[in-house]
Amino acid sequence: QVQLVESGGGLVQVGGSLRLSCTASGFAFNRFAMAWYRQTPGKERERVAFILPAGVNSNYADSVKGRFTISRDNAKNTVTLQMNSLIPEDTAVYYCNAPSLSVWGQGTQVVVSS
Repeated sequence: QVQLVESGGGLVQVGGSLRLSCTASGFAFNRFAMAWYRQTPGKERERVAFILPAGVNSNYADSVKGRFTISRDNAKNTVTLQMNSLIPEDTAVYYCNAPSLSVWGQGTQVVVSS
């Protein structure tokens, strides 16, 4: 079965940084595009970053462009989200996923305080 485990969240002040990690198993990771999503209670889930299988192309939601960077290590079946210049609006539970598989892990909580 497909499994995704997110880690790296925490409490950070405005302007700070966090690096989130996702470890994947149960599928041919290097053949799948991956994405990071975030969700806040009462709001729709938002895709914040997307990366193609080879890791050479990526795109971002307008809300995080210039601040977040997605990367992947296909040898280790991991996807990383580097989050810089954090603002309170970034507070959410963050999830990774392969959009074509749609299997969700437990997520990792990010809280940005002012």
